[in-house]
Amino acid sequence: MIDPFNIIITGVGGQGNVLAARMLGNTLTKAGYYVTIGETFGASQRGGSVMSHLRVSKESSWSPQIPKGKAHLIIALEPIESLRVLAAYGNRDVKVVSNTRPIYPVGVICGDLAYPSLPDLNTAVAQLCDDARFINATEEAVALGHPILSNVIMVGAAAGLGLLPIDDESFKSVISENVPESKIDINMKAYRKGKEMAVDPVKF
Repeated sequence: MIDPFNIIITGVGGQGNVLAARMLGNTLTKAGYYVTIGETFGASQRGGSVMSHLRVSKESSWSPQIPKGKAHLIIALEPIESLRVLAAYGNRDVKVVSNTRPIYPVGVICGDLAYPSLPDLNTAVAQLCDDARFINATEEAVALGHPILSNVIMVGAAAGLGLLPIDDESFKSVISENVPESKIDINMKAYRKGKEMAVDPVKF
């Protein structure tokens, strides 16, 4: 694995972006890596952008801010956020995994702005990187009975790309420390579903 390995988790306020970063960071820490996390918030309580930077190293801690253009993996809980972050921090070799469920900003709801279709968004993302995958994380979370599990599915999808040195037991250990025992199984089911979805993404 590239050292440091730079991950950005992005979404909008209320999606569990910070929790996803903590879950992934703690899992990597249990696997023996140094993980530095830095976060930025754009009016997150009003549905603004939220972005977590994770810098993963076997050797030492790094500064929390990923340099522009130097991300290795982008995990987007909201689709248009994948494009926004990719434009600033991406490169041809970055890997992108994104949820398909949009969360419309106020301008779109009011009719002042247009939200791009998923095929158009996929085309735009493909112009900036060579490996982008979209999955129906929110739809699957709803099917599992817990919409908030979409962030767990997205962490599982990141693991399913095969880029990160983590396994199911490490993730289960982290989940066990953060949810009641009765919720462990459903969280693990969501995580494993995400891993499956990463290798069978939405086709446009």
